[in-house]
Amino acid sequence: MHRQTAPALQRFSWAVLAYFIAVILWGALVRATGSGAGCGDHWPLCNGTVMQHSAHIDTMIELTHRITSGISFFAVVALLWWTLAGTARGHLARGAAIAAVAFTVVEAALGALLVKLGLTAQSQSPLRAPYLALHLTNTLLLLAALTLTAHFLGRSAGTLRSRVRFAAPLAGVASVALVLLVGVTGSLAALGDTLFPASSLGAAFAQDFSSTSQWLVRWRWTHPTVAFLTSAVLIWLLVRAARNRSHWDNRGLSALVLILLAAQYVLGVLDVTLLAPVWLQIVHLLGADVLWSAIVVLAARLVVEPVEAS
Repeated sequence: MHRQTAPALQRFSWAVLAYFIAVILWGALVRATGSGAGCGDHWPLCNGTVMQHSAHIDTMIELTHRITSGISFFAVVALLWWTLAGTARGHLARGAAIAAVAFTVVEAALGALLVKLGLTAQSQSPLRAPYLALHLTNTLLLLAALTLTAHFLGRSAGTLRSRVRFAAPLAGVASVALVLLVGVTGSLAALGDTLFPASSLGAAFAQDFSSTSQWLVRWRWTHPTVAFLTSAVLIWLLVRAARNRSHWDNRGLSALVLILLAAQYVLGVLDVTLLAPVWLQIVHLLGADVLWSAIVVLAARLVVEPVEAS
């Protein structure tokens, strides 16, 4: 007999996801404003102390990020405890919540190493780009785990491992992996914009094709290219979702994904035209995070199907 998850737990799971997205956006603000060195190379303390007196703005931005990140750890642990207490053995949300805690611990470790290795502010270390790619990959996997936790907690069927089957798992995983790649290339493009800002749109294009430019600048084209190619895969996913109504009506979620995808293209064009101002980078990232979560839910609906309806 399926036991319906408490509505309060479902709401809490979505609230934790929303909070994590807010923390990620603040982390992007830290990177975009060059405030990553605001606390020096100290971690978890800020400039070697707990209380900050007459702190500069970069210190306050970085300290706020550390505090909100610390709160996020307790939030995800609370989500795991409540999920274990409020669901039956074998519930899919349990595995997703455990994964969310694991990714959160890794996220904290990566953040600490980012500071200790000095890969912040205007650092142009050759380690920074691959490290940022690793960091963002973990961040997106963390968001995916939180999204799946909330999704499985809200399902009315197909919540137990023994009551689901996997339909086209390779195609579903490939779709999500391609979207993850778009996010990673986008983070590298944003890093290039931060470290090597252009004075005008013409100067930006000149940087892209100059043999003397840093590779981060010359490889900015990879992000829109990968995003465009991934759109074809997402169209396949949306068509499949629209046709598959055996378990859920996916038309509303598919429309949301399509709208968010179109919005991301508009924001991307504005990013290039306006030379990636900080506020636009944050809005672009917000749209990307929401789009990522929507795609994860859509893929889960298509791949993890209830056995009862088969």
